[in-house]
Amino acid sequence: MNIQRFTAPTSREAMAKARLTFGDSAVILSTRSTDGGFEVMAAAEESLAPVASPTPQAVRGERAQPARSRLAPATESVESDTETLSMSTLSFQEYVRERMLRKRRAEQAGEAPQAEAAPMPAPAEPRRAAPRAEPIHIPVQRFNAPPPPPVATPMPAPIRTRPVVNAAWEDSQPAPRLAERADSSVAVELSALKDMIEERFNTLAWLGSSKQNPIQSGLMLKLIRSGFSPAMARSVLERMPVDAAAPEAMRWVMDVLARNLRTASPGAGLCDEGGVVTLIGATGVGKTTTAAKLAAQCVKQYGPASVGMITLDTYRVSGYEQLRTYGRMLGVVAHLAHDRAALKDLLNLLANKRMVIVDTAGLGQRDQRIQDMLDVLDMPKVKKTLVLNASSHGDTLDDVLTAFKARTLHGVVLSKVDEAVKLGPALDALIRHQVVLRGVANGQRVPEDWQNPEANALVRVSMGTDGKSAFDPQSTDMGFYFAQASSLGLDLGASHV
Repeated sequence: MNIQRFTAPTSREAMAKARLTFGDSAVILSTRSTDGGFEVMAAAEESLAPVASPTPQAVRGERAQPARSRLAPATESVESDTETLSMSTLSFQEYVRERMLRKRRAEQAGEAPQAEAAPMPAPAEPRRAAPRAEPIHIPVQRFNAPPPPPVATPMPAPIRTRPVVNAAWEDSQPAPRLAERADSSVAVELSALKDMIEERFNTLAWLGSSKQNPIQSGLMLKLIRSGFSPAMARSVLERMPVDAAAPEAMRWVMDVLARNLRTASPGAGLCDEGGVVTLIGATGVGKTTTAAKLAAQCVKQYGPASVGMITLDTYRVSGYEQLRTYGRMLGVVAHLAHDRAALKDLLNLLANKRMVIVDTAGLGQRDQRIQDMLDVLDMPKVKKTLVLNASSHGDTLDDVLTAFKARTLHGVVLSKVDEAVKLGPALDALIRHQVVLRGVANGQRVPEDWQNPEANALVRVSMGTDGKSAFDPQSTDMGFYFAQASSLGLDLGASHV
C-alpha cells in the first residue's frame, strides 16, 4: 500500500499535490490541520484494491492451512497488522483497535473449544483458533465528496482518540457568488464584443460610402483638418444632398455651420445692451483686457460718465492696478470689491451708469472655487459672460464650458483669435453647447482689436486652413476618425444651394 503525506498552507494546495502525484485515481484517506499548514494523507485507488477485497487465491490458501498454522500466529498477526498500519492515519489506527477487539470477543465467545481440539505441543499452553480473516474495508474519501457517515460499533470500553479533521474549504467561495461573478464577466465581455463589432461595421460602412461618394469623403477630410470634431462632421455630412456637386456641397456645409453658430445680432452687442456685465473665465484668457476694450467702446459712444468698473481679482498680483491703469487712460474710476456684500454696495453706487463692467479672478476649469464665485455673482440683472481662449484645444474648451455652466451664461467672448491656428475647435464647441457669441477679440490693442461676431466670416476663416500641420490626418486615416452619428440638434433647413 503506497500512502503518502502531503502538507501545504491550504487544503486546496495539499489536494492539488496529491492529484499531481497520483493522478485522477488519487484517494484522500484523511485530512487535518497542523501547525505547519494543512496535512492530507492520500493513496492511489489501485493500491487500495488488494487490501479492500482479498483475492480468491488468498482465501483458498488460508482455508488450506492447518488449524495449528492459523492459530499459532494469531497474536503475531494482530501485531503485524498494527505495525503495518501504524504509519497510516487515525482511521487505520481505529480500524486496528476494532479488529483486535473483535478477535478478543471471538476468543471469549466460544472458539476456545476448537482451539483445544487442535494438537498442541504442550497441554500447559492451550492454543486457540484464530477467527477467519474478514475483508478489510478502508474508508475512502474522493475529491469533492463528503466523508461517509460513521458506523456505530459497540465498544466494551471507551477509547480516546483524536477527532479526524475533515477537509476545510475556507479558501473557496460559495457557488452562488461564483455564478454571479461569472455572469457579470460574461455580460461585460459581450458588451465589449458588441461595441467592437459596431465599430468595425461603422468603419467598413464609412469606407464603403467614401469610395462611392468621393465628395463626401473629401469634405469629411476638410472638416477634420479644420479642427471640427468627427461627430460634428458626421452629423453635417450625413444630411448633405446626395446630388450636390463639389462647390455646392462646400457652400452647403459652410451655410449649415454658420446657421448653427449663434451670434449677437447687429446692434445688440454688449456695449449696446449695457447693464452689469461680469467677465469670467480661466486664468490668462484676457478678461482684464476685454474689460478695458468694452469700457473704451462705451466711453467712445456715451462718454466716461456712462461706465463703471469693478474688480473682484484679489488673488493676482497687480490685478487691481492693471484695471486702474486702464481706467485712468479712459477717465473711469475702478473700484475693488472683496466679497458679495461689497459688490452689492458698489452696484448700488453705480446704478446710474449705463454699463458696469465687473472683472473677476481667473480660475481653472477644474478649480473648486468656481461654484463659490458663481454664487457671489448670482444676482438679478448680472450678465455672466465667459471669455474663451480661441487657441485652446477642443477638449479644453468643452471642459471650460461645462465647468462654467454654459446654459446659464449670457454669452461668450472669443479672445486671442489672432493666436489660434484653427478656429474649428472653438466654433465646434460653441455650436455643440449652443451659447451666444457676443464679441471677438483678435489682439491686445485697446480698443482697436475688437469685432462684433459674424458667423459667415468666422466659418469661412475656420475652413481656410492649408492642412500642412503634422496633426492633420491624411485621406487614408479617415477610417480611424469614423464615429457613430449622434444627434446634435443642428438646424439643417433650407440652404442656398
